[in-house]
Amino acid sequence: MQMLRALRLALAITALPLITSAAMAQSVAFGAMKADVSLPVEVAADNFSINQSTGMAEFSGNVLIGQGEMKLSADQVVVEYAEGGESRIRNLRATGNVTLVNGPGAAEAQEAVYEVSTGDITLIGDVLLTQGDNVMSGERLTVNLANGTAQASGRVRTVLQPGSN
Repeated sequence: MQMLRALRLALAITALPLITSAAMAQSVAFGAMKADVSLPVEVAADNFSINQSTGMAEFSGNVLIGQGEMKLSADQVVVEYAEGGESRIRNLRATGNVTLVNGPGAAEAQEAVYEVSTGDITLIGDVLLTQGDNVMSGERLTVNLANGTAQASGRVRTVLQPGSN
């Protein structure tokens, strides 16, 4: 997976002009990363365990989370439930081979935290985002799935196609 990520980024960088941002953060709009955050969150995995006293559950092995068209996969996901039990999810923390796909946009990272109530998903560590032919990398990317906006930070590098937004 790391090799595929490096190959995709290397091809994009060598084939296209690279725009390197010296700024610490960059804001961009990601309309394709918008999602309906009111839809139910579905989780599938090889293994599941729950601790009623802490209000946390762990899914491991080929974890796939879906909410409408948004899909997130990872090796492990820890779910923290909101007050009142397992009917409402507060947040999900995904680790290991994290991939987020929504429409034509896709992102990879080492870790992701999804705050379900706000629709904010934060990707952390070696983030690689592709949207169509555009590519962005950085150390941290927070996307608001409700309104499709994003904030990237940590030596942000982007490859933008001429004529693209």
